[in-house]
Amino acid sequence: MISRKIGFSIFIFFSFFLSYAQEKAINPVIHADVPDVSMIRVGNNYYTSSTTMHMSPGVPIMKSKDLINWEIVNYAYDILDDTDALNMENGQNAYGRGSWASSLRYHNDIYYVSTFSGTTGKTYIYSTDDIENGEWKKQSFEPSLHDNSLFFDDDGKVYMVYAGGTIRIVELKKDLSGIIPGTDKVLIQNANAPAGDNIMLNAEGSQLFKVDGKYYLFNITWPRGGMRTVLVHRADDIMGPYEGKLVLQDKGVAQGGLIDTPEGDWYAYLFRDNGAVGRIPYLVPVKWEKGWPVLGVDGKVPMQLDLPANQSLIPHIVNSDDFSRRDNEKKLPLVWQWNHNPQNDLWSLDARDGYLRLTTGRIDTSFVTTRNTLTQRTIGPESTGETSLDLSGMKEGDIAGFGVLQDKYGYVGVKLRNGKKTIRMVKGRDGEVVEEVPYDLGEIYLKITCDFKDRNDIARFYYSENGENWKEIGEALKMEYTLGQFMGYRYALFNYATQTPGGYADFDYFRIQEGLK
Repeated sequence: MISRKIGFSIFIFFSFFLSYAQEKAINPVIHADVPDVSMIRVGNNYYTSSTTMHMSPGVPIMKSKDLINWEIVNYAYDILDDTDALNMENGQNAYGRGSWASSLRYHNDIYYVSTFSGTTGKTYIYSTDDIENGEWKKQSFEPSLHDNSLFFDDDGKVYMVYAGGTIRIVELKKDLSGIIPGTDKVLIQNANAPAGDNIMLNAEGSQLFKVDGKYYLFNITWPRGGMRTVLVHRADDIMGPYEGKLVLQDKGVAQGGLIDTPEGDWYAYLFRDNGAVGRIPYLVPVKWEKGWPVLGVDGKVPMQLDLPANQSLIPHIVNSDDFSRRDNEKKLPLVWQWNHNPQNDLWSLDARDGYLRLTTGRIDTSFVTTRNTLTQRTIGPESTGETSLDLSGMKEGDIAGFGVLQDKYGYVGVKLRNGKKTIRMVKGRDGEVVEEVPYDLGEIYLKITCDFKDRNDIARFYYSENGENWKEIGEALKMEYTLGQFMGYRYALFNYATQTPGGYADFDYFRIQEGLK
């Protein structure tokens, strides 16, 4: 009897502990690809910008009330620029390029986002007085300032800190239309120094802050044989001299900056490379000692945080869509992004009510050369995506389906060849057809499961005639994060022609769920 009581007491204790633990936030904050975060607080609202490379629209803006649960509320641009690479025309593409790390700022009631592009060779600054609903004013200038940090100083001057290894600073014109000639200077000659001499990744990802009259510059570096590392340099004057410290080296969590709460607590927002799902955000508590930010708990990244519990990433980061629209609203929800700039006359939500229609406009050679591919993030630790499509509008040689997009991609789709349809599972950089089976019906259901738990990084592919009885096709895809696309895997709806343009595929819905369904 005593042992039973003890056992029951232990059970109650652990049940209480688990219940309590679930009321706390855990790291990662977002188990999905949201890298290069820049964050501000305006009153009780937090906002971030992040990187989505070649995707359109780009530079997503997210909002939170608690630093843990985020919602996409806007994008800085619909398209970055009108070029062959960004349009995926004339054999060019912007995979792994487009726009990189952004800088989000709030100054004199105006919100600013700066970013840069090696694809166009330009630096971009976007501004609005309504970060959630407003249109953004665009300015751009040459050159492309790598990993720039936009900074409004108290004396009215505006700067950008940029570059890697040797960190540089420029002063901008008052209207932000370009650099004031003659102001480009070295700020820190060897920003790597606090991490040693044997460096694999030069200090970059600059984010500059001013706290209690001192300037603090955050950078990421990567010592050879080690892990991604957070460095901080500080100075009493923006032009220096700067002294530096290694402030965090744990789990490879790095690159980001500082944020404070209305209550006066401080955190560092950072990210971690986490395999095929992508680069995922973490929060790390910060204390101040002798004028330096001290990151972590005993130098470690805690897995639990004294903040509200994480809610599902559905519906605010990813979401299902039945493609039905009311009140003539023909826009796609903010969870969607096109792979490169879309060709807007070849996709439609009103050609057939309740369906997304993707129409081909040219001949393509593969899944990754196809325009108007519509994507959402995959999410971890496990997720399932599903869609249904009507095949009646396909033309000879057309291939339409559902994939996971990265360099080493995979998809399950239907090809119309010699008047007959086949279901095919394709994978790899070269588009190997792993399995192909005949199919006679005019509608098909497709599903992909993604297992990112413990970096398993396995995708499996399924089809169904009725959406209830599923058959696995082909073989599992071992997903790999590569720099060729520089993004976590994306669920992707696609349609392309290999013989005659003008065919179409009608997608009835997209569903995303947590877990392997």
